[in-house]
Amino acid sequence: MIGSKSALAGWALLLASAVATRADEPRWKMHTIAGRSEFEAAGAFDVDNDGKIDVVSGSSWYQAPDWKPFPVREVARVGTYYNDFATLPLDVNGDGNTDFLTCSYFGQDVGWVENPGKAGAAWTYHEIDRPGNIEAAWMVDLSGDGIPDFLPNTVNVVVWYEVLKKGDGKGFELKKHDFGKEAAGHGVGSGDVNGDGRTDLLTPKGWFEAPSDPAHDAWTWHPEWQAGSTGIQMLARDVDGDGLSDVIFGMGHDRGLFWMRQTKSASGERTWTKAPIDESIAQVHTLLWADLDGDGKATELVTGKRVYAHEVEPGDTDASVIAWYDFNPQSKSWSRHVIFQGEPAKNAPAKREDRLALKDFPPGTAGTGLQLTAIDFDGDGDLDLLCPGKSGLYLFENLTKGK
Repeated sequence: MIGSKSALAGWALLLASAVATRADEPRWKMHTIAGRSEFEAAGAFDVDNDGKIDVVSGSSWYQAPDWKPFPVREVARVGTYYNDFATLPLDVNGDGNTDFLTCSYFGQDVGWVENPGKAGAAWTYHEIDRPGNIEAAWMVDLSGDGIPDFLPNTVNVVVWYEVLKKGDGKGFELKKHDFGKEAAGHGVGSGDVNGDGRTDLLTPKGWFEAPSDPAHDAWTWHPEWQAGSTGIQMLARDVDGDGLSDVIFGMGHDRGLFWMRQTKSASGERTWTKAPIDESIAQVHTLLWADLDGDGKATELVTGKRVYAHEVEPGDTDASVIAWYDFNPQSKSWSRHVIFQGEPAKNAPAKREDRLALKDFPPGTAGTGLQLTAIDFDGDGDLDLLCPGKSGLYLFENLTKGK
């Protein structure tokens, strides 16, 4: 269970994050792909097979390197949201053109969108399943076969979809694994919690332990914490180097980025102690590990504010920020490194229905939306960042190799 208030307070004092600058840390150049885009998911892959990484987001794809837009499909709008909550590349039908997996909150569906292989031609949506309201998704190898699987943040039920090669070797099919409603909540994630080398599945209420054959055997449920409304992904990793995996998560509709430190009693009972990484950042919905500084280790934790996750909630009009964090095992402290720092929405209307990100925040405001991608766009050997959101679609070029 989560530790006592006194333990939490002690860790809060010890582990409060500080803004830091390292002499060797990455520098960034911001590029606007579509400053008026309001789609909160975007994928990065070679759409037209020309060897360059393009961007697909919502109703359009953008051709590298000049980001000329081409149509993809019509996407329904519901209030200030578009019913397109993930863009995860996969050549589903095996025709040599990269398609993408997607999901939606209002449509409650999982599906894939077929790449026609020709610029200007319409893409075709194919429904796979309707498990319920889905807020974002990610690709994680839960089956242990080396092929990333589809993990949606389905708030009413815990499900994942195993990505299997078809028998004829052409393309893939998705097989549903349903873990029921008891553990479901706002947020989902993955990581090796117990150090057995297998990838476990995390929810805001605890974790499912992966068996020796994750695709066929039963997973064991451990209701060991209550984390609240988290984002995707929650991440399990040994942060402090004590040999035990810890858990990192952001608050999706409040302020705060946190971690839970794992300890064990003499009898082997796990205890989780919550502590802050950054209590100032708001509406954290997506986070990932990446090797941003090129040292060969994916130890940089990357995240940011989802601009207007809800138009009215704690941190709603706060200045947007995109940042990465690292942990120092010696000082047992986190440091924050800013990639983008925006300005607040100073004159936002009081009523939720009157608010709009593109109107209320200054032009050029970047956030992390529901999807964040770290990939080497320009082929220079370092990881760049693709950041979609209600306030625009932006690319942050990592200048590490250009120093």
